[in-house]
Amino acid sequence: MNNQPIFTDDTIVFGLLMLMLALVFYTSSKKTGAWAKFYSFIPALLMCYLLPAILNSVGLISPEHSKVYTIAKNYLLPAAIVLMTLSLDLKSVFNLGPKALIMFFTGTVGIIIGGPIAILLVSTFSPDTVGGAGPDAVWRGLSTVAGSWIGGGANQTAMYEIFKYNPEKFGSMILVDIVVAQIWMALLLFGIGKKEKIDRWLKADNTAIEELKQKVITYEKSVAKNPNLTDYMIMFGVAFFAVGISHFGSRNISNFLTGFEAFNDKTSALASFTSTFFWMITIATIIGIILSFTKAKKYEGAGASKLGSVFIYILVASIGMKMDLASIFENPGLLIVGLIWMAIHVILLIVVAKLIKAPYFFLAVGSKANVGGAASAPVVAAAFHPSLATVGVLLAVVGYAIGTFSALFCASLMEMASTM
Repeated sequence: MNNQPIFTDDTIVFGLLMLMLALVFYTSSKKTGAWAKFYSFIPALLMCYLLPAILNSVGLISPEHSKVYTIAKNYLLPAAIVLMTLSLDLKSVFNLGPKALIMFFTGTVGIIIGGPIAILLVSTFSPDTVGGAGPDAVWRGLSTVAGSWIGGGANQTAMYEIFKYNPEKFGSMILVDIVVAQIWMALLLFGIGKKEKIDRWLKADNTAIEELKQKVITYEKSVAKNPNLTDYMIMFGVAFFAVGISHFGSRNISNFLTGFEAFNDKTSALASFTSTFFWMITIATIIGIILSFTKAKKYEGAGASKLGSVFIYILVASIGMKMDLASIFENPGLLIVGLIWMAIHVILLIVVAKLIKAPYFFLAVGSKANVGGAASAPVVAAAFHPSLATVGVLLAVVGYAIGTFSALFCASLMEMASTM
């Protein structure tokens, strides 16, 4: 949205987002009446995402004039990861088995093959949409979408630098990236509200996931206490000190790596490893895992994961704020390419999930660890249960690591498809 919104002051924007979250939680807590019926169809988490999108779409707020998302992503997300990882049972996470990785790599393959297939299909009825030559070649622009959907922003930048897509047209690719990914995010969140039905259809074995959840719940009950001010101050102190360490460490690692030519060259596949966001999330996760082996784990009984969930929901609202519902119709041709591309990713995930009887949790998190990365995967994972947030983070880190290499392969296939 290019027009200036009504509210540009972030104190007001943040206040509106918090009000939206409060309204959703208040109305969804009603067990009878119209609200109970409404939330039986529309999951509360989806409303936390859609209401800010509506505020953006009608011009009240805009992500282009706000730093709320940036703050939530850089400060609240690593704090949430630390707080939610305190109660981690690492052995139980590994006991989840190979299905999590299978679904993650299935999602990656879906993105790699989805791009060229989408180009081939659209070229049969609208060749100009996927045509172009030189810097204007559409496949070059779509390579940046591949980078974003397999890894994240740094991988997208790497693709942009490697293939030199026309900067004047790059905005349309950003639009495809955001709109299609956000539509899929909304559908995933809707599915979480129907996860039992989906799992029954998939004939999924949820045993390992339920065991992990029950272990955390049992442990939480065993150390449960009525938290006092000291407990809250300690939890916030630990979480945000960890955020500080994460930022300090990420900057130094990034600066160190850029001293090497292979990492400093933006056209290199290794350039994405200089991203401070990647290292910030990695360091926060490592700190949380280390703390889970100390007495700090007992703060789960004082509500550590609940505080982390508050931060996650703020992030959900700020992500929703990035969605402009009106933009869905701005570039229908390229949008069709993006939707077909995403549909192939989704269909492949569903087919494999059905074959290996993987739970919806693995499908959703495996997808978002690709399409969304570390900013979205823990959000989706935590929506199933706070104890599962770390699974989303760990898969997202893998996605970030392979993002540029996978996107390069996808781009090669899209170039071939464009010349057929």
